[in-house]
Amino acid sequence: MEASPCRQVEEQQQEQEQSSDLVVGLSLCDSSPLLWRIQDLKTVRSKGLVGALLGSLPRTPRQNIRLGRPLLLLPEEERLLRERHGAAALPGPKQDAAAAELRQRYEEEQERSFEEQSVLALEDRKSALLRAMTSSGSESGGGSDEALQRRLLALEQNFTFPRSALAVQLSTARAGLSHCHESRAFLKADWPIREPDSPRREARYQVFRDLRGRGFYLTPAGKFGGDFLVYPGDPVRFHAHFIAICLTLEESICMLDVLSVARLGSNVKKTVLLCSPAPDGPVQYTSLQWSGMV
Repeated sequence: MEASPCRQVEEQQQEQEQSSDLVVGLSLCDSSPLLWRIQDLKTVRSKGLVGALLGSLPRTPRQNIRLGRPLLLLPEEERLLRERHGAAALPGPKQDAAAAELRQRYEEEQERSFEEQSVLALEDRKSALLRAMTSSGSESGGGSDEALQRRLLALEQNFTFPRSALAVQLSTARAGLSHCHESRAFLKADWPIREPDSPRREARYQVFRDLRGRGFYLTPAGKFGGDFLVYPGDPVRFHAHFIAICLTLEESICMLDVLSVARLGSNVKKTVLLCSPAPDGPVQYTSLQWSGMV
């Protein structure tokens, strides 16, 4: 029996309400909001927040092409989540359980790696001994197989691989999930994490919230000399169309800076936006385009 249209609408509304009630769990590292759980990454992405991946992958830790968790949020992204009741600090007990589980897995992996490296080190010693005795035997006109077998047997019985020589692979730096309570203390935070401490930061957030409310995606624009890169859709599918520079209404800007940023925007084929939020009104946007100098 098919459900009635009213019933389908009610189910869709319930699903939307449940998805909107999802709480994102934040971990703090030196006041930087990090996301570790896969579901949290999916949730913030569905809200149009991009962030930046920081962690290296276990198989290729020394690279910066393909990065993994954690996801670092912009201060504006974290504040937007907080104001919409979509974020909360991870509670201590869950962190303790997660840290204990990670520590147990790490110790098991270390023990397994130690056994593998012990076998490899023993085989390497045997190969070196075999080469040395074979070469010395050929120079002296012959060697004793029994002597060689005795030396190999003695090496196998007396060989010990020191743990100080164990090669350790660290997948992620500054994970903040150490079993040491002092190292994990910064993960526990009382809300709010941070408050706006300057008109400039408040202006950045007002611009971020307004552009995000219009459906745009935003990422940092430090390499372009701005505050945000503004995308018409998901950055995976679109190039940025605008470089947003946030200024207060009372803030002055040097004409040389205006010329330089306008020229930069023209070279990278993006429109520069000067964004100034009004105290009790909408954000004012002024676009700059380079047309040459006389």
